[in-house]
Amino acid sequence: MRDSKCFPAMAVLRRALIGAALALTVTAAPALAQTWRMSTKQPADSPEGKVFQRFADLVTQYTNGKMKVQVYPSEQLGKDDAVLEQLQRGTIHLYVEGATYLQKWVPDTKWISAPFLFEDREHWARFTKGPMVQGWLEKARTTAGITVIGDMSAVVRGPYRVLVTKKPVGNLDEMKGLKLRLHPDKLAADVWGHLGTETRVLAWTEVYQSINSGIVQAVNSPIALVESMRFYEVAPHIVRHNEYFQEVAFMTNAKAFDALAPDIKQAVLRAHAEAGLYSQQMMGREAEESIARMKARGVTYSEIDIKPFVARMKEFYAAAEKAGTLPAGFLQAVEAARAKN
Repeated sequence: MRDSKCFPAMAVLRRALIGAALALTVTAAPALAQTWRMSTKQPADSPEGKVFQRFADLVTQYTNGKMKVQVYPSEQLGKDDAVLEQLQRGTIHLYVEGATYLQKWVPDTKWISAPFLFEDREHWARFTKGPMVQGWLEKARTTAGITVIGDMSAVVRGPYRVLVTKKPVGNLDEMKGLKLRLHPDKLAADVWGHLGTETRVLAWTEVYQSINSGIVQAVNSPIALVESMRFYEVAPHIVRHNEYFQEVAFMTNAKAFDALAPDIKQAVLRAHAEAGLYSQQMMGREAEESIARMKARGVTYSEIDIKPFVARMKEFYAAAEKAGTLPAGFLQAVEAARAKN
C-alpha cells in the first residue's frame, strides 16, 4: 500500500504537467486577428455602405487575415456625439463621416467645404492637401486624439450636389425668393440667404412632405440620395450646382492607428486608397443610372452655370474676412491651391 504522504506530491506534479501542456497548446495556436470596430450612418446596401465594406474586405486581404474591420452600419453604435466619444476612448476605432465633424475640437474645419468657392473638385482636393487643412487635422490629433487616415478627399460623397426643386431654375436670378430647406447650420443659412433664397430649417425626414405641402419648394442633396428619398416625386427638376465638394473622412483613434505594426499600417492605407478609387468609379456610375431612371419618370436634369454664384459669393467671403470670421489666411490658401497654367 502506497504511503498517503506521496499523493500530494503526485497531485502537484500532475498539475504542473497539465499546466505545461496548456502553455504549449496556447503557444502553438495561431495568433488571433485584431478586430477594429467601424461605425457608419449609412445602410450596408447603400452606395457608401458598399464602399465601407469594400475597405473592410481589402484590409483582411492585404493583412493576410491579421486584421479585420467589423462594419456597424445605420448608426448601430450610436449617434454622432456618442460615437465621437467612443472614438476618443478607443472603443470604436473608425468613424467614417465628413471631416467637418472635427469642428467639435477644431472649429475652423467647418470651412473645409466652403460653398461656391472652389472652381472644381480638383481645386478643392488640392486645398485639403495643403498646409492649412493639414494643420487643422494635426490639431484634431493633438487635442482630441483623432486622426484622419490617407488622402481625405479620396472617398467621395455625393458624388456631387444638386438642387431638387418644384419649379425650373436655370440661373442665379431665378433662385431669388426660392423657399429652400436647409439643415441646422448657420454658415449654410448665411450663404443661401446671400444668394437670395428664403431658407427654412427642417429635418431631412420631413423634406418630402414639406415640399409636397408647399412649406418649401426645394432642397439641396447629394445626387445619390434623391432617388432613394423619392424627392423627385414632389420636386421633378434636378439641377446640378456643385454647391460644395464632399468627402468621407476615415477618422481613427490616433493611438490605435499609431500602434499598428508598419506592415499592417501600410496595408490599411493601401485598402483605403483602393476603396477611394472604387468609390469614385461606383458612385459616378450609380449616379448616371439613377438619373436615367428618374428621367424615364419625367424628371428634368440640368447643369447650371455656377460662375455667377462664385462671383456673388466673393462679396460674402470678402466681408467675412474683413469681419475676422474666416480663418487667417483662408482665402490666400484657397488661391494657392488653384491650378497654375
